[in-house]
Amino acid sequence: MHNSSGHLLPKFSIITVTYNAGKVLEETIRSVIAQSYQPIEYLIIDGGSKDNTLDIANKYRSHLNHIVSEPDKGLYDAMNKGIRLATGDYLCFLNAGDKLHDNDTLQHMVHSLQPLKELPDVLYGETAIVDSKGHFLRMRRLSTPQELTWKSFKEGMRVCHQAFFTKRELAVDTPYDLQYRFSADFDWCIRIMKQSKSLHNTHLTVIDYLNEGMTTQNHKASLKERFCIMGKHYGWVTTILQHLHFIIRLLYKR
Repeated sequence: MHNSSGHLLPKFSIITVTYNAGKVLEETIRSVIAQSYQPIEYLIIDGGSKDNTLDIANKYRSHLNHIVSEPDKGLYDAMNKGIRLATGDYLCFLNAGDKLHDNDTLQHMVHSLQPLKELPDVLYGETAIVDSKGHFLRMRRLSTPQELTWKSFKEGMRVCHQAFFTKRELAVDTPYDLQYRFSADFDWCIRIMKQSKSLHNTHLTVIDYLNEGMTTQNHKASLKERFCIMGKHYGWVTTILQHLHFIIRLLYKR
């Protein structure tokens, strides 16, 4: 945690959940193992892929702390498995296809902690959207708030799930809620923030997010879930008022 000069040196657990991710996994693995910062462990939690996902994972086995491959109840069940296996101070859920922004990303994140006396409960940063060749397209539409709190997500997911690093012990006490199939990460981030005393803005671009987009069907289901999650955390009146302009826009489009 500290070195001899009193610097904070947290260990990061990077968790990649996969299912038939053979086309995009290698770039993700390489972005993790290229990190200049070393207290790091890497876990791949696979849902029983039928493609070459495991061949790629095994190619880098010497760099991986865990490879688990078995059927699961979906993405968030696999993430809960990752939480239980991890041993680091912080967890980062890095999707197959996404990458840490550059080889010094974790080093820069740790450097941003040095004025602090102890490790914050959450570290967060910005997300760049990239194409399949890794070329920069734009920054994420929702910008990261200067001071993040659990109320920040009233306007939507202000920090990308991948760029939201939480302390492991908080995550162990707050697993993903499997009743949500598409937006459990939105609910999880809010629940983590509700329990956090300190949230640290690294002021860094942390993640390169692969611009693939959800299917329209899943997108609708995801928005419905988010609406319910907002109602649960922020109250129904606030949530309905917050969404009135969306509803009015939809009616006008008809």
